[in-house]
Amino acid sequence: MSDDGTVVPLAQAPDAIELRHLRAFVAVAGELNFSRAAQGLFLSQPALSRQIRHLERLIGCDLFRRSTQRVELTLAGESLLARARPLLADLDNAITTTRSVGGELDGRMARLWAPWTNASEHTGDLETVRAATEELHGRFAPPDGVVTAPVLAGGTPALRLTPATVQDGPPAAILYVHGGGHVAGSAFGYRHLAGAIAAAARTPALVVDYRLAPEHPYPTGLHDVLAAYRWLLGTGTAPDRITVTGDSSGAGLVLSLLLALRAEDLPQPAGAALMCPWVDLTGKAQQPPSESPILFRPEAARRYAEAYLDGHPEDDPLVDPLHTGLSGLPPLLIHAASGDSVRHEAQLLAEHAGACGVEVATTVYPVATHTFHLFWSFLPEAAAAVDQIGQFIRDRISATAATDRAAEA
Repeated sequence: MSDDGTVVPLAQAPDAIELRHLRAFVAVAGELNFSRAAQGLFLSQPALSRQIRHLERLIGCDLFRRSTQRVELTLAGESLLARARPLLADLDNAITTTRSVGGELDGRMARLWAPWTNASEHTGDLETVRAATEELHGRFAPPDGVVTAPVLAGGTPALRLTPATVQDGPPAAILYVHGGGHVAGSAFGYRHLAGAIAAAARTPALVVDYRLAPEHPYPTGLHDVLAAYRWLLGTGTAPDRITVTGDSSGAGLVLSLLLALRAEDLPQPAGAALMCPWVDLTGKAQQPPSESPILFRPEAARRYAEAYLDGHPEDDPLVDPLHTGLSGLPPLLIHAASGDSVRHEAQLLAEHAGACGVEVATTVYPVATHTFHLFWSFLPEAAAAVDQIGQFIRDRISATAATDRAAEA
């Protein structure tokens, strides 16, 4: 800044500035906290600090004012931030578009899904399907800094995933219900996605290893998830500090949990995030896309639904949320993929929930695959979706806390 108070433009930046320097700067500027920014970038805090100092040396001025209590942007930092954010956004959009056109990411996802797809379509052997599911998840690991510990949640085996940074306040928790068509999947396999969501939300996650069909048909899995929810309440976690998350069939089981809580007059959680929800066990609502590979075919859905229900009525209100009144349920975040055969179900669910007076937010991501969130480590849309879920969880916990404080006042 000059003596007369005007802002002096930054000198032309040298060629040595790298994109990672700008991403590090924008992350710290967004959080105004080096620890949280480092976690979001999956870097150590010292490594992030070195990148910021290097950027400041290259530009020739301080971008942050640092003290033991707080981090603030300088005027130079504010000027750079206003230009760096749209620059990085434009670059990310260009790269995403180019990759989509080239088919690189779609091809990678198809290769990862291949064992499951083949097992699901060409064999009735559930052990093969289960092995293929674990093979898919075994390609990924939780984010750095997430600590995994086994627990027994109300008699149900589970894994607790605790991120390196946890938001302030009383104990909070995410109850994660994994997918797998009610016949496959495990807490161990899903720890990478649950861990990514826990890190994004800065909230520990409990992944339930509920029992699977056909050995344990409905309502066994629901009883296990309900027991885990009761266990969280029993450990001192208030219901308005709990959010519930599930993908595919797990999202359907989440809705069964919410409806069971309502039926038993038990407190609802603060909110629920549903990823590519499979909620129509009849298969009638599925609309396989013509322009995308079909990973979850109606025939397979019907086969898994029959194993899960084992003769139980399909129109039972607890397993048929599309035709059951949903009033009294907490706010929902619903994610769908544009090329997913259950996208239509997600849209029908959002419309029905909204008509029932439930607060609903829906995002359809331009992705050609079911449960694309699994690929958060390399797919930009999946990473953005996980971030949105994390923000939803933080917002829901903050909103309920503010409501409680207002009521006490």
